[in-house]
Amino acid sequence: MNDTALERIAEALERLSPVPMAQPDWSAQAYVWHVHPDRLVPVQSVNRVSLDLLIGVDRSRDTLLANTCQFAAGLPANNALLWGARGMGKSSLVKAVHAHVLEQHPDLKLVELQREDLPSVGQLLNVLRDAPARFLLFCDDLSFSHDDEHYKSLKAVLDGGIEGRPDNVILYATSNRRHLMPRDMIENERGSAINPSEAVEEKVSLSDRFGLWLGFHPCDQDQYLDMIQGYCDAHGVSIPPEQLRAEAIEWQATRGSRSGRVAWQYFTDLAGRHGVNVS
Repeated sequence: MNDTALERIAEALERLSPVPMAQPDWSAQAYVWHVHPDRLVPVQSVNRVSLDLLIGVDRSRDTLLANTCQFAAGLPANNALLWGARGMGKSSLVKAVHAHVLEQHPDLKLVELQREDLPSVGQLLNVLRDAPARFLLFCDDLSFSHDDEHYKSLKAVLDGGIEGRPDNVILYATSNRRHLMPRDMIENERGSAINPSEAVEEKVSLSDRFGLWLGFHPCDQDQYLDMIQGYCDAHGVSIPPEQLRAEAIEWQATRGSRSGRVAWQYFTDLAGRHGVNVS
């Protein structure tokens, strides 16, 4: 084989090899992790609400805030699983707590990781390990089906493997399921397995690796109305209490549910009718 052929082969191999990841710009407050190619994309403006606007989650708020303050200060802290009812502010709380702690600890960065990108979490941890900051790794709406293998990648964050989880990284995840997989799948696998106690132990025990479990439960009508009133006060929307109550109750009745998300959806409509911009 002549030199020209070898040069062409070498050039072809260089084109096939992945481009090394550029050093991220750590000046942003938040990032989103993307793959193909691997990269951290800065987020210029995080979509979040103020911590004091989250009603009915006082205990979870105080616990998560204290844990985050410990971590930001370089002290021991736990990974946290926020689980429970839809629309009750799980992801909003994570982002609000980050913003609150950021005022005292500007080197605390928020990094969002999609569930579908969990297999690449090892590469992400390698990027964050030597970075000059502390990172709150956020995985929203985390859950697994019976044939889903992504949960194995999550152990790299929770347990760290032989290298251990980086000291400057902590994981907060939200889920509608306490054990991260549907109960009917748990029961089906137990019922069809030769050894039922081991059939789903590996997946179910994944949630046990979170040091904090914070439960979110459906709100009652008073909490629902308090949420809306809090939004009105914060954004300067004035409406007679009787009208607010009647409209808000009708709104949640047409949705067939009552939650923080429904409260915000009603307030968005109300603010629009009053010509108030809430963005």
